[in-house]
Amino acid sequence: MMAPISRAWREGLTDLYLVGPTVLVLAALVFVPVLIVFVLSFTDYQLGDRSVTFVGFDQYVALFTDPIGRRAITNTLIYVAVMVPSSILLALLVATRLHGMAQWSPGLSRFLRAAYFLPVAATLVAMALAWQMMLHPSIGIVNMTLVRLGLPAPAWFSDRGLVIYTLALIGIWQTIGYNMVLFLAGLAVIPRHLYDAAEVDGVSSAWSRFWTVTWPMLGPTTLFVAVITATAGFRVFETVAALTGGGPAFASDTLVYALYREGFVYFKVGYASAITVVFFVFVALLTFIQYGLLQKRVHYR
Repeated sequence: MMAPISRAWREGLTDLYLVGPTVLVLAALVFVPVLIVFVLSFTDYQLGDRSVTFVGFDQYVALFTDPIGRRAITNTLIYVAVMVPSSILLALLVATRLHGMAQWSPGLSRFLRAAYFLPVAATLVAMALAWQMMLHPSIGIVNMTLVRLGLPAPAWFSDRGLVIYTLALIGIWQTIGYNMVLFLAGLAVIPRHLYDAAEVDGVSSAWSRFWTVTWPMLGPTTLFVAVITATAGFRVFETVAALTGGGPAFASDTLVYALYREGFVYFKVGYASAITVVFFVFVALLTFIQYGLLQKRVHYR
């Protein structure tokens, strides 16, 4: 006669029954592909080849020594350095203004929130084409306005020194709305009595109230916004593919676009896998740095 199963065993089997399918799906769709990519990054495998040669770190050496590979890394870092802090600061500024506006003009506040959020809801490729028309060197409304004002009209997408900053500007425009919504959610849960207490303590100006109450209480929200914005910055692809194709002369090439080109155009799976691993390392390092810098300012309630 079999011994009765203890309660702990029954609970363990129940947990395994409930969690097991999810773990298997994650393993099949996430962990196993990540492991395969990591292994392929040490090979010279090309799509369609029947043989694979282990080349060690040659793919990584090629990425960091090849001028095109270094350009993709540099452009990505420049894009992130410009887009991420600008998007966060502008979204915070917009959110605080709209949050205060809701007190005296709720209708206008709701309209502006929808307007700022429109780029998030719109199709990015269609919006990229709209930007292409607005920034056209001869018939674009931006350059036509600059010429009428007597200012130089730059070649936004064909100037090698300007194109990556133009794409960063579009990235800022794209992400402000989403970050604004997150900051508005954080502002909505700040207790009003904290501002009253600060006013009793002599904190009367809006700037002082922001640094004394608002900014510390937005710590968790700021940390989350910084992480997701940095991740979005590193994986920029659509605007590059739709507007520049990595040009001119790889001046707007980024890690994810280089990954696409090497893996799905040239079928260099090993090299593309190495780019993927480097991309993951950059995102992970930046995330850890952000946690280290911002975690000290996070206030949990």
